Amino acid sequence: MTEVIRFDQVSLWRRTQEEFTYDLKKTIFSVLEGKYRQPARKLILEDINLTVEAGEKMGIIGANGSGKSTLLKLICGILKPSKGRAWVKGQIAPLIELGAGFDPDLPVTDNIILYGVMLGFSRQYMRDITDSILEFAELQNYHSAPVKSLSSGMVARLGFAIATEVQPDILILDEVLSVGDESFKNKCKRRMKRFWDANVTILVVSHDLPLIQDSCKRVIWLDKGKVKMIGEADEVVEHYLDSVKLVAQ
Repeated sequence: MTEVIRFDQVSLWRRTQEEFTYDLKKTIFSVLEGKYRQPARKLILEDINLTVEAGEKMGIIGANGSGKSTLLKLICGILKPSKGRAWVKGQIAPLIELGAGFDPDLPVTDNIILYGVMLGFSRQYMRDITDSILEFAELQNYHSAPVKSLSSGMVARLGFAIATEVQPDILILDEVLSVGDESFKNKCKRRMKRFWDANVTILVVSHDLPLIQDSCKRVIWLDKGKVKMIGEADEVVEHYLDSVKLVAQ
């Protein structure tokens, strides 16, 4: 099999809220007074080793704050490792923060093209599939409306429709199968099935452990930024649930 994702000893430090609020004026005064200290940084991921093969379906589980979404952002190239090497091959369609890349002032159709170009697809290709995207998102009547006029649910539907209409090599899912009402959720699940049946590499973050077990062959369990376990889905989920029970006791 061909590797499409490889992480070698990848670590990531992020700025803390203190560092974000440390303005220039405050820094100058603290230096003059001899009180300056380097704002703290937090280690989010530590020494991650991971390989994913083409066509593999891998689940990512762990408690809130364990680094799951951060790992996906490294894979997508949104973040860069502080240490180690992250290598990814192929076009990625990330469903991490649905609609995060939209320009609120542009019309829906322009945003569809812009979003697709950001994913690496041509303008002509995005124009060709715009009608299909609008139909799936149930937004045909809003094609000329600025995105800022849409509800949050509409924006989420639009993001999902774009990312799943294109034909990526790697599909990244972060708790996105709860978009919209029950009717739209079922439509999303039917669409997602075609990706699982095809030779598309899929990484899915979810707290829905039965979904992970049913859909993924392998699972990576993150705990406080470290890999706790990688292995067969049933085995890893079982160990994870046992750890949760121990903490609850």
